[in-house]
Amino acid sequence: MPRFFIDRPVFAWVIAIIIMVAGGLSILALPIEQYPRIAPPAVQISATYPGASAQTVENTVTQVIEQKMNGLDHLRYMSSTSDSAGNVAITLTFDPE
Repeated sequence: MPRFFIDRPVFAWVIAIIIMVAGGLSILALPIEQYPRIAPPAVQISATYPGASAQTVENTVTQVIEQKMNGLDHLRYMSSTSDSAGNVAITLTFDPE
C-alpha cells in the first residue's frame, strides 16, 4: 500500500488536500451554542426483595435507601418505584457542574 502512494505523489497530495478541505467544511458546519443542552448526571439503584409485596418493599428497602441518599451533595431530585414482584428502582439526578 505505501508503494502505491510513493509511486503516485500527485495522487497522494490530491487525497490529502481533499481530506483537509472536508475537515475544514466539517468544522464550519458544527453547531455552536453559548449554553448547550446538557443532560444532568443520574444514577440508578436497583434492588430485589423476592416474595415481598410492594408495600413491604417500600417500607423496608426503598425508604431506607432514600433516607441514606437524601443528604448527597448536588442532588437535584430523586424518584423511586416499587412493584409487587419485589423490585425497586431508584433514580438520583444531580446538578451538572
